[in-house]
Amino acid sequence: MEDKHMRRQIGVGVAATALLAAACTAGSTAQGPQPAPGPDERLTITVASQFTDRELDSFNRVLDGFRATHPNITVESRGSQDDDKITQAIRGGNPPDVAVSAETVNLGQFCSSGAWQDLGPYLERDRTDLSQIPQAVQDYTQYQGKRCAMPLLADVYGLYYNADLFAKAGISEPPRTTAELTDLAKRLTEWNPDGSIKVAGFLPVQASQANHPWNWAPHWGARWMDEQGRSVLGSDPAWAEMLRWQKELVDFYGWDKLVQFTAGLGQQYSADNAFQQGRIAMAIDGEYRTGFIEEQAPELNYGTAPFPVTRPELYGTGLTTGTIIGVPKGAANAGAAWELVKYLTTDTDALVELANGLNNVPTTREALHDPRLERSPQYQTFLDLFDGAKLVPSPASPNGSAYMKSTEDFMVKWQSGQVSDLGPALRELDAQIDAAKSMGG
Repeated sequence: MEDKHMRRQIGVGVAATALLAAACTAGSTAQGPQPAPGPDERLTITVASQFTDRELDSFNRVLDGFRATHPNITVESRGSQDDDKITQAIRGGNPPDVAVSAETVNLGQFCSSGAWQDLGPYLERDRTDLSQIPQAVQDYTQYQGKRCAMPLLADVYGLYYNADLFAKAGISEPPRTTAELTDLAKRLTEWNPDGSIKVAGFLPVQASQANHPWNWAPHWGARWMDEQGRSVLGSDPAWAEMLRWQKELVDFYGWDKLVQFTAGLGQQYSADNAFQQGRIAMAIDGEYRTGFIEEQAPELNYGTAPFPVTRPELYGTGLTTGTIIGVPKGAANAGAAWELVKYLTTDTDALVELANGLNNVPTTREALHDPRLERSPQYQTFLDLFDGAKLVPSPASPNGSAYMKSTEDFMVKWQSGQVSDLGPALRELDAQIDAAKSMGG
């Protein structure tokens, strides 16, 4: 899914807030689960997704499998439908029957506003086994006990490293701790004759490449919220530890040199991606990067590993997020829509085919271990992370990704030297996040 979950979630998540607040007044939700259509009952359901081009083609091929087993149900697939477009349709009383979203952080809005229907009654009626889905994935598809979505493939984040640059520097193993990451970043960095950066061992710049607070936080064991949903960035010492680690590397390179270096890097999702071009020796990224490398830089000699951690017991931790799918409020054919949602999220054949087509991780353990799942040694790292017990999701919030945007904005100021007293500044950030959440909720 080309990291669309995190690549666009900040802007889309904030923009969708007002729309989702209005969505709770649109349509009506049927009491209890609607029955599946009988075999002689012919009807049409629409599926709205963000997929385009190759991804949409792969998705549509999987839909063909559902059509084959449900010949009485016509499925119309509409791509290029982001959360804003889907929410506008819900608000206008003309929702799709099935909605697919790459913006997992909007789940709290979908559930709390009622824009997506509660799937709990369907799961209970059909005795759907959720134990096949890792707990972290179950967590990011429900909000405050209400399951208004099911997972449709996942992303997992880990470390990518350039094996040739490692060999050139005499390094035989990837780092396991953040202290080792710092040391290797410095050893792997190459400088131009004028003192500018030629190759960065590790780029510490937030909001560049896949460097985002949500991708980093799990490896320090940093928590976003307490049990009451209050921001804890100022009280959890892991955040200050992570930011001071970042600042050490920023100061090693020099902020002005980093600004110059990042300005010359290729876009994250283009063929001239900095890691793929050998401009960065180590990087954090998702499993989908293996597909980009296979297509755009097949000669690149690289390895993957769990991202380094600040404490040994955290090793094997990784952020997980993913595509979610649900039934919008006011869907004309909710019973048939649920049959499709159930098929796409629990049928092993469907999940394996979709995972192979989109280069993402299937979200049931049976599909994860299916021999038909295509896997390279580099990709296997992410399957192992997903199969472990240390996956970490970002918590859902009633105002979506606003807390993430605020945190990243803060880290951008911190790395450039605009924040002097870290502790009080983080506590002030907590207050701002909680105030915005109260208004958004």
